[in-house]
Amino acid sequence: MRTYGPSGFSSTRFFLSPGRVCQALVLALFPLASVAARAEPQRVWVAGAYSFSDELGGFRITSASGIGTKEDPLVITEELNSATPVTLTIRTTKPIHPFGTAGQFANGLMYMRVDVLNNSGQAWVEFQFELQEILHRPSVFGDGLSFDQRNKTPDNIWSSSFADFDRDFEPYDRLLFKSGKIDPLKTAKFDYLITDYTPRWTFYLVQDPRIPSS
Repeated sequence: MRTYGPSGFSSTRFFLSPGRVCQALVLALFPLASVAARAEPQRVWVAGAYSFSDELGGFRITSASGIGTKEDPLVITEELNSATPVTLTIRTTKPIHPFGTAGQFANGLMYMRVDVLNNSGQAWVEFQFELQEILHRPSVFGDGLSFDQRNKTPDNIWSSSFADFDRDFEPYDRLLFKSGKIDPLKTAKFDYLITDYTPRWTFYLVQDPRIPSS
């Protein structure tokens, strides 16, 4: 017969058998596992005809609201814990219908407001957004996805922390905010319009906070 413990040590000294001990440990740890599961942060938020996910890591979404019109933009609230690029995953949750009713269809017009909390411990002196239809691959001029590239004089691009911006459409779709600063533990707001005239089910928004180079 197998004994549990050093030679000469009787297992009858346990109040519970080894099997019962394991069972008791599982029951004792189960409430802790349930608490941990409940504490797991939400990684997908739904607003309008889209879902927004921080599944690729490096940041945390804390809320999402709106339907994507100029009067009721999609508002994504985030917390970034470092000064390195992070990627927001955007998926359609409603049928795709170009120029359909916002909120009921993914219509290719997304008025956005991104509220970003700087929890990196470093001041950011620029902030760049980049659109990608395919992850890690530049979104080229002809794919229909851009920061409103057809509008040469946009009046809907704004930030609470930066005075100027630049847009690039080839070979990337990028929007760079500059001439400003976001100090640690401060929040900045960014407004812009994303247009996608050939809507896809999934695309990506890379967010890149910049720190001083020296």
